[in-house]
Amino acid sequence: MPIVQPPGGHAVYIDARAFLAHVPPDHFPAVALANELYLEGGIRSVEIGTLMFGPAAKMDLVRLAIPRRVYTQSHIDYVVEIILEVWRKREQIHGMKLSYEAPFLRHFTARLEPEPAEAALRR
Repeated sequence: MPIVQPPGGHAVYIDARAFLAHVPPDHFPAVALANELYLEGGIRSVEIGTLMFGPAAKMDLVRLAIPRRVYTQSHIDYVVEIILEVWRKREQIHGMKLSYEAPFLRHFTARLEPEPAEAALRR
């Protein structure tokens, strides 16, 4: 699994550019991955990458926060199962396109739409 090494004590960061190598950075791979994790298993995460930092982003990461003494091993096992399921179908996940952005801090209020499958095939 492509994660930032070493994993931190309070979060794990998935490298969305490696996870969804077929989705270019300007199609927001971390947003697409975060959306898929939520749709597949209700896992809430956050994008740290191209949506947040624009063209200055060097990476596209999905942050999975892990607060101390809150989750059981069974919670962590569930998250791992969902991530592996999304990994198995990663080629079917398409990028996102921006339909609205604020002049600053766009990641708080941006609106994105799934990229149509035929647009992904043209790349």
